[in-house]
Formats: sequence, C-alpha cells, structure tokens
Amino acid sequence: MSLASSPVAVASVSFLLAAAITTSLVPVVRSTGMRFGLTDKPDPRKQHSTPMVRLGGVAMVLGFGLALTAIWLMGGFGLLAPARDQLIWSTLAGSLCFFLIGLADDLFALSPWPRLAGQVLVSSVIWSEGVRIGAIDLPWLTATGTPIVLPDSLSLIATVIWLVGITNAINWLDGLDGLAAGVAGIAAVGLVSVSFSLHQVAAGFLAAALAGSCLGFLRHNFNPARIFMGDGGSYFLGFSLAAVSIVGPAKGLTTVSLLLPLLILSLPLADMSAVIMGRLREGRSPFHPDRRHLHHRLLRAGFSHRRTVLLIYVFTQWLAALALVVANAEMRFLWLALATAILVATVVISRRQLQTELAFRETAPSTTSDPKGIASCGDRHG
Repeated sequence: MSLASSPVAVASVSFLLAAAITTSLVPVVRSTGMRFGLTDKPDPRKQHSTPMVRLGGVAMVLGFGLALTAIWLMGGFGLLAPARDQLIWSTLAGSLCFFLIGLADDLFALSPWPRLAGQVLVSSVIWSEGVRIGAIDLPWLTATGTPIVLPDSLSLIATVIWLVGITNAINWLDGLDGLAAGVAGIAAVGLVSVSFSLHQVAAGFLAAALAGSCLGFLRHNFNPARIFMGDGGSYFLGFSLAAVSIVGPAKGLTTVSLLLPLLILSLPLADMSAVIMGRLREGRSPFHPDRRHLHHRLLRAGFSHRRTVLLIYVFTQWLAALALVVANAEMRFLWLALATAILVATVVISRRQLQTELAFRETAPSTTSDPKGIASCGDRHG
C-alpha cells in the first residue's frame, strides 16, 4: 500500500517528521542566535534573567515546510486534486511571509502599524491564490437551501479579518513559556480530527504538520524555556491555524463548519477581543501594553506559571473535543467525556493546591515584593 492511499498515514508521517525536524533544529537555532547576539535582553517586564534567543520560529517554520515537502516527494499528495494540492503550497507560502514579518519585528522592533499593514497585504495575496472564505451556507436564511456565494469584496474582507485576527490572537497569547506553542498544538490536533471528519484531507495534512512543529518546539519552550519563538514563530502559528481552518472546515461557512474553528480557537479570540475592548474603553490604543490577558489574571489570582499554562491547555483541549461533537466525529462523546474529566480534575486539583499555597503564604514571612510573579510575565505585547 502506497503512502498516498492512506490519508491517516500521510498525516501521521507529516506529524512525526515535523516534530523530529523541529526539535532537532531548535538547538542549532539557539546556538546560532547566541553566537551572533540575537537575543532578547532581560528587563523588569520579562520573566527571564539571562539573554534568550527569540528565533525559535525559524525551527518551527523549517520543520513545517520540510515535513510537507518530504510528504510531497514521497507521493503523499497523490490523493489530492490539483486545486487542493495548490492550497497547501499557498498556505505554506503565506505562513513563510507572516513569519518574515514577525522576524523583522524580532530583529528591528517594528511599530504595530507596519506589521498590521504587512499582514493585510499578505492575506490579500493569499486570498487571490484561493485560500479564501467563499460562501456561507445558512439554510434558514435561504429558501432554496443553496449556499450564499460571497462577492469578491466581502470574501476578501472576511478572509483578511479571519487571517489577521487569529494571527494576532496567537501572538498576544505568547506571554508565558510554552503557552502559545501548546495552545496552537492542541488546536492543530483538533483541526486534524475535524478536517478528516469533514473529508478535508488537505487541511488535515497541514494541521498534522503544524501540530508536529508545535510539539517539537514545546520540548525546548516549556517552562523553564531555553528559547522563545518570537513574533516570527507566533505569527507563523497564528496564520497557519487560520489558513488551515479556511482550507478545511470553514472554506464554505456552513451552519456547522462555521462553529468548528471558532470553537477550537475561541479562547485566544475571546482573550484578544476582551483586551482590545478594555483598552478602547479607556481611550487607549489596541496595541497599548497592559496586564489584561487571561494568563495575567490567572497569575494575579495566585496560580504559578506552570499551573496557569496547564489550565489554559486543558480548557483548549475541552473546546477541541466539543468541536468534534459538533462535527459528528467518530467516538465524539467519548472524547468529550475524557476531555471534560481532565478539565474538571485539573481545575479541582489546581484550586486545592492554590488554597494550600495561599494559606502558607499568609503564615510565612514575605521575602519578595512580587510573590505571585506578575512582574515576571514576559509578554512583550501586553
């Protein structure tokens, strides 16, 4: 049996290759960054006390791209129609462009508006290459039950907002060691399952490679991190997740598929929306740095760095399991039950441990002016 005859085999090999390539390249990227002084210096707003390389996104992009290239060379794309094959390469090209925008920010500290303009421009080009939201299928609004085909202008606007919005949601989530990579990896695994449930194998291949890249990088990025992904890495992750959801579940926005990527990615999207609204309400720029993010709130509540990341992980996996139920996936209720059990157990255990720690702090003498580590959170974007 050839690789091309089994979509699950293609996705599995793609995942394993991306994970292996990424995890093996991270030490090379780290040593190169240290050698040339391409590091993020410590300051009072950041969690690290020594210079940290912020170029981990290089390894992630290479792992993602090389894994997909290897699958193509092995004939893994042979079961795809030429148009779907093209969407994979368009997505890969777009993720590289978004990575380069973030890398430029890592190296030259660009202001927000040039970055946003670059994102809109690249998203528009990718839309012209076919990665687009093209139709909405809402049966209760149409007498014939046929999808509403969006005019090019509306399709472009919807696609750009989706791609840019999710990209920046993931970027703003990158405030703690392992947080963005873990959430993106869980979301990518969810998109793999959802894509195969909807028979969108091209999206499944992309999501599998993305999940592998996240896992490979997370080995070096989980607290205490040895390297940061930087804006290049977070832009790459955000765009790739957004594009995969368009290539697969959301390409034609049906009553079901509209909810799937929104469910899986609802946590970073809701966090970004709440932060922006809070800043605008105070008359500040949406890009004004502050401590409004969900992970900041959990830190202020007394949770440790690792426990905060873990809580966000388990809530994301529960949302991914809920998306499987909506997609009518096989064994969906079993996965939802397991995800719910994990979520409840984690919340209960974390709450008990927090209560114990808070009781201990009340009886122990204070030795630091920042006992909860709030000032150590390294969220460069607020």
